[in-house]
Amino acid sequence: MNPGLFRHRITFQKCDENATNENGFPLEDSQRWQDVKTVWAMIKTLQGREYYEAATTQNENTVRFVIRYTTGINPDMRIKYKDRTFEILSVINDDEQNITLTIIAKEVV
Repeated sequence: MNPGLFRHRITFQKCDENATNENGFPLEDSQRWQDVKTVWAMIKTLQGREYYEAATTQNENTVRFVIRYTTGINPDMRIKYKDRTFEILSVINDDEQNITLTIIAKEVV
């Protein structure tokens, strides 16, 4: 594994459904997300058949993130990368070896 390929900093966020402001009122949806983990990732775009299958379903930007293995990542979370937000579609433990995780996500527009 080449550590130089993991050069993008991404943050996993989790939604807190019960978050309230100082007056006890529920927060807006955009303010309920809290940072959970920040990790280094390799970002790979979908190619060939993967790209065309993703593009035919909807006009959306689907991206593959590869990170070092870590626990606690699930599809209920989302990813913040720079000023972009991605909804996690699936989390795959590559070859069940607990070395890397591949995360398929689509950009929230």
